[in-house]
Amino acid sequence: MNAIEQAVERGRALIGAATTPAELQAAHSEAFGRRSALAAMTAALRDLGPEERRERGRELQEARAELTDLYTARAAELEQAAALDRARAERLDLTEQVWSMAGAGGPLARSLGAPVPAGHLHLVTQVRQEVEDIFIAMGFEVAEGPEVEDDWHNFEALNMPLHHPARGMFDTFYLRAGEPESVLLRTHTSPVQVRLMESRRPPIYAVAPGRCFRRDTPDATHLPVFHQLEALVVDEGISMSHLAGALDAFTDAFFGPGRRARLRPSFFPFTEPSAEFDVTCWVCGGAGCRTCAGSGWVELGGCGMVDPAVFSAVGVDPERYTGFAWGLGIDRLAAARTNLGDIRDLLDNDVRFLTQF
Repeated sequence: MNAIEQAVERGRALIGAATTPAELQAAHSEAFGRRSALAAMTAALRDLGPEERRERGRELQEARAELTDLYTARAAELEQAAALDRARAERLDLTEQVWSMAGAGGPLARSLGAPVPAGHLHLVTQVRQEVEDIFIAMGFEVAEGPEVEDDWHNFEALNMPLHHPARGMFDTFYLRAGEPESVLLRTHTSPVQVRLMESRRPPIYAVAPGRCFRRDTPDATHLPVFHQLEALVVDEGISMSHLAGALDAFTDAFFGPGRRARLRPSFFPFTEPSAEFDVTCWVCGGAGCRTCAGSGWVELGGCGMVDPAVFSAVGVDPERYTGFAWGLGIDRLAAARTNLGDIRDLLDNDVRFLTQF
C-alpha cells in the first residue's frame, strides 16, 4: 500500500468514526487540512518531474474525490440524526423550565444533571479554515506573518514609498514605537507576500490568512478589524488568465453553483493590471439593496498581476518571473455564505445568533 492509499484508508476510518458534526469537522481537517498527509504530498508535487507530477497529481485528485464523497455522505447521515434529535427535543419537557430557573451551569442545574452547553468555533474561524482547505486542495501552502508591521513591508516594498498618494487608500493605526509612523498594525495581508519572496526563491504558491486593521467606520460591509486572505503565485509564465481561473475555481468550491463573480478594472500600487473581485449580492440576489448600495454586487477583495517594482524590491527577477496576488475578505465570505445582511452582526455576542453556526 503506497502513501496515498494509506492516507485514503486513514481518512475513511476517521470519517466513518465521526458521530457528531464537530468530530466530522475534525476528521475533515485531519484528512484534508494543511497538516494532513494529502496536503504534504500535494506540496511535494513541485519537486517531481513533469510525467511523475501528472500521474501523482491524478492519484491525489482521485483520493480527494473519494474522501469528499465519503465526507458528504457522512455529513448527510449526521444531519438526519440531528433532525431526529431536534424533533425529540421539541416535545414539551418541564425540565427545560427547571433548567431556565436554575441558570445554565449553576449549582442547581448541575445537581439536577442538566447538560452544560459547550461552545464552538466562531463563524469567521470556521470559514477561514474551510477556505484554507480549499486552497490546500488546489496546491497552495498556508503562510503567516506578524500583525504588527514596519512601514517598509506594509507600504514601501509594495510600491508605496513615503508620501505616495496611494497611502491615502489606507487609514492606518500607527503605534508609538520607533520613529514616528514607522511601526503600525498591518492594513492588509500583503506584507506576508513580501516576506515570502524575501525568504525563498520562486516558484511560490501560497495563501496567507489573518487579521488586518484600518480606521474604517463600521457599516454593513466594513469593519475596523477584519480578516483577509492573501494569495501569491510567482512562477515562470504566469498570466492574468491563471488569476481568473484560480478565482473561478475558488468561487465554485466555496459558493457552489448559482453565484456569479466578476473582475472589475481597478488600481492598486502593487499590482498591474489590477481588478476588484465581486460576487452577486447575497441579500438581494443582484437586484440592489442596502447591503450592496444598490449595485447588485459586493466586493470581496482586490487582485492583479504583481507589479515588477515589487519583484525588484525583494530581489526577484521581473524579466524571468511573473505572478498574481489577491486579498479576499474572510468576513465578507462568511456573510455571503450565510446571507448576513450586516457584517457587524459578526461582532455580536448574542448566543442566539452565534449558535446558528
